[in-house]
Amino acid sequence: MDGKRRVIPVDSLLQLRQRLDRLPHKNPERATQVTAVAELYGISTATVYRALQILRKPHATHRSDYGKPRLLPKVELERYCELIAALKLRTTNKQGRHLSTGRAIEVMEDYGVETAQGLVKVPKGILHRPTVNRYLSLLKLDQPRLLREPPAVRFQAEHSNDCWQFDMSPSDLTRLWPF
Repeated sequence: MDGKRRVIPVDSLLQLRQRLDRLPHKNPERATQVTAVAELYGISTATVYRALQILRKPHATHRSDYGKPRLLPKVELERYCELIAALKLRTTNKQGRHLSTGRAIEVMEDYGVETAQGLVKVPKGILHRPTVNRYLSLLKLDQPRLLREPPAVRFQAEHSNDCWQFDMSPSDLTRLWPF
């Protein structure tokens, strides 16, 4: 043997699978088909059976815990992300600069944040900057979305013959005009 790992091409495996599927389970022809493929590629019959098993298995696209935080419950992580977003929003200056996510995590770990429910202090090492940044964007709590003006909503009736009331009382602003 030349030391290289021999691999059966996928199309050969698929053809073998189709031939085996046409035969009954106890048919001795199945073993001869597998033996012929093993001899053709210079491998053992066990390798061919193993390759057929791997070919049939579906592959998961994500881990089983995909999208779930591993260190703490999702509700608690979302609460911490809301507090970090509030810290970043409160520290924004006129040039638009604000506290970084890493520094906001340090502030919450070292000093905590006073809320209506009391002091909230994060245990050290629980929050990581990439995780918090990902959840801030998933929860739509990142700076561009928080600072964006709400869209203008057009004032119109649902039906063309709806009746609307208007306040026609004199305004205080009319006294400012020199008329």
